[in-house]
Amino acid sequence: MDKIILGRYLPGDSLIYRLDPRGKFLLTFYFVGIVFLANNVASYAFLLAFVLFAVYLSKINFGFFLKGLRPIFWLILFTVILKLFFTPSDNPIWQWGILTFSKEGMVIAGYIFIRFVLIIFISTLLTLTTTPIEISDSIESILKPLKKIKFPVTQVALMLSIALRFVPLLVDETTKIMDAQRARGVDFGEGGLIKRIKSFVPILIPLFVSSFSIAYDLAIAMESRGYRDGEGRSKYRVLNWAKRDNIMVVFMICLTIILLFLRSY
Repeated sequence: MDKIILGRYLPGDSLIYRLDPRGKFLLTFYFVGIVFLANNVASYAFLLAFVLFAVYLSKINFGFFLKGLRPIFWLILFTVILKLFFTPSDNPIWQWGILTFSKEGMVIAGYIFIRFVLIIFISTLLTLTTTPIEISDSIESILKPLKKIKFPVTQVALMLSIALRFVPLLVDETTKIMDAQRARGVDFGEGGLIKRIKSFVPILIPLFVSSFSIAYDLAIAMESRGYRDGEGRSKYRVLNWAKRDNIMVVFMICLTIILLFLRSY
């Protein structure tokens, strides 16, 4: 559980850290979208090289990004196996009933795996280099035009920020509860699948109680500081769009053009 790094911020100082959080937020979602444009080895290799270069620019240990893969490793493996043995083919290498193993299946499974890696790495890069407060401010700034139609922009940004920040908190709390249960003799890896699932039931009640306690303490802290939905509230941290952010936008446009070229290559 302690290997989950979603929502965790890692202090640092590099080009990626100094980018405007609004730009990082939008470009991250933009990159996730253009990942699905890749359709061959060249285009996927190009996107992978771009992501690895971005990781290098962040000056963050590569191991943190590998940790981002571990929590959903089994989901990735399950999806890859489905594509590997359930992809229709006119020239299968091996076939038994509905199971089909073919060259096409291997290629598609490989593409799916790389797609998972790209999306997880780029989203991990966003959360590791951007504080929850910056993410909240960027969401609020991006959605600001919706205030004209009475959309609760400030409240939505706050909820997303708190939800993102609660992920590592709840993970840490779960780890503490599991350690306490192990100290009382509970073995979470003992027995079959059903027994293992049942062994996690005693974790849920204290986790829910702890979650409500954290939420209550947060609400009291916000009220004691005079929080009132953020309306008319001044900001200590002002977002500034700099020249380097314009360069990054141009770079992403060039990336898209090259990707479209490789797609039709």
